[in-house]
Amino acid sequence: MNADTEDILERPIPIDDDQAERVRLHIRRKLPGRRLDKYLHGRFPRLSRTAIQRLIKQGAITVNGEGTKASYEMSGGDVVELVIPPPEPREVVPEEIPLDIVYEDDHLLALNKPAGIICHPARGDQTGTLANGLVFYANQLSHGEDPFRPGIVHRLDKNTTGIMLVAKSDEAHWRLALQFERRTVQKTYLALVHGNPQLDGDTIDAPIGVHPVVREKFAVMVRENKIDLAKSAVTHYEVAERYKGYALVKLFPKTGRTHQLRVHMSYIGHPVAGDTMYGGRVISEFDLTGSGSVEPIFAHQALHAWKIQFRHPILEQPVELEAPFPPPFRKVVSILRSVSSG
Repeated sequence: MNADTEDILERPIPIDDDQAERVRLHIRRKLPGRRLDKYLHGRFPRLSRTAIQRLIKQGAITVNGEGTKASYEMSGGDVVELVIPPPEPREVVPEEIPLDIVYEDDHLLALNKPAGIICHPARGDQTGTLANGLVFYANQLSHGEDPFRPGIVHRLDKNTTGIMLVAKSDEAHWRLALQFERRTVQKTYLALVHGNPQLDGDTIDAPIGVHPVVREKFAVMVRENKIDLAKSAVTHYEVAERYKGYALVKLFPKTGRTHQLRVHMSYIGHPVAGDTMYGGRVISEFDLTGSGSVEPIFAHQALHAWKIQFRHPILEQPVELEAPFPPPFRKVVSILRSVSSG
């Protein structure tokens, strides 16, 4: 670990209860404004803040050998000791689901998520998710805060394709999560949108909240009396290619709100093609050329998480990964290039 590391994680100290783990952290420098419970939650993501607060009250977490409060602000030289209860039994059912792995090492893997699959079970009895496939595929995954999300650091919508990072250890997980929290992870999406944006590039700074009528949707909140219900959301876009009636745009989210890219593009009048929830229309070969099949090429939003740049959580080296386009995306772009050049 380099000198910027906030703490040193020592090897577990054996104790009588072989189902628990004792850990000692040496805090190297003061962490201004960082509560003990919030810091430990980021450090040990499988423990919820509520569980950490309970352990503090029970005396299972101490600072400099003494009991403390969840709100304690750590200083350089502090020694934090924890007795960590055993993890909950894995409840995600292993299931042989094909995974398109684009990168893998001892600490993490990255996959190219297909459309039509959700990242993890919403309920304990749900199967057919990426989490089920990951549990089957990997010998080890990080625990995370939720037992139904083993290894999953961040998510993509069910019908959004592209690059996703998966942590194999708790240390890799919390270090990656910290990069996402600090917004140092750079993500580039590609979207096929209806129409041609007037500008070659711009920044959309528009807060997003739950739709006032349709609870499954989100919306930009522009009225003053609604702004307190929204969260800041910022997206930068650049037009990559222009076609007849469509454009291929690069999207760079600066925040990570649910459905952010889809909502923002719809807000500026250029919804993502195929995104019927936010004003997009499905695309068939007939729609694009006036002939051929009327069956949809895209039956979902044409949104692809193309590239991701981050610092390796353990090796601390810059990493850039790319997920190839799914076949329907390539087909639509190929047709549009041909039609637009004719």
